[in-house]
Amino acid sequence: MSEPFKTYYFEDLSVGMRESLMKTVMNEDVVGFAELSGDHNPIHLSEHFAKKTRFGERIAHGLYTASLISAVLGMYLPGPGAVYLHQTLNFKGPVKIGDVVTISVEVTELVEKGRRCKLHCEATVDGKVVLDGEATVMVPSRESAQPKAAAAS
Repeated sequence: MSEPFKTYYFEDLSVGMRESLMKTVMNEDVVGFAELSGDHNPIHLSEHFAKKTRFGERIAHGLYTASLISAVLGMYLPGPGAVYLHQTLNFKGPVKIGDVVTISVEVTELVEKGRRCKLHCEATVDGKVVLDGEATVMVPSRESAQPKAAAAS
């Protein structure tokens, strides 16, 4: 993404529209997410502890990876003004420190009543799906975004 954000109104959306974001998971991201969330599980923070787990090394919080979906929805598709209503998440594999995660979302359904947009969401590492699910967001209409005409004086 070269642009700081994109804004789509409900009327601009169509089934099949896609957007994606790539992010390298850094130690600082995992430590920061632990601070924000209060989840200090040593599988995320302690190399010594994580070595003894089935993953053999530290892994990022699942909800950290899911939060990257929020970044795509809120900044690129549909973009600013979109409001989360629902999200399903299926965790399918670990994300490790240093992994490059690709988050992709695709519009799968548009419901005019309430300006609802459903999107398939997926996170991959090296082409392998590590998380998927479906999001439903409410999207502003072009009409609601127009400034109201000033009253005649």
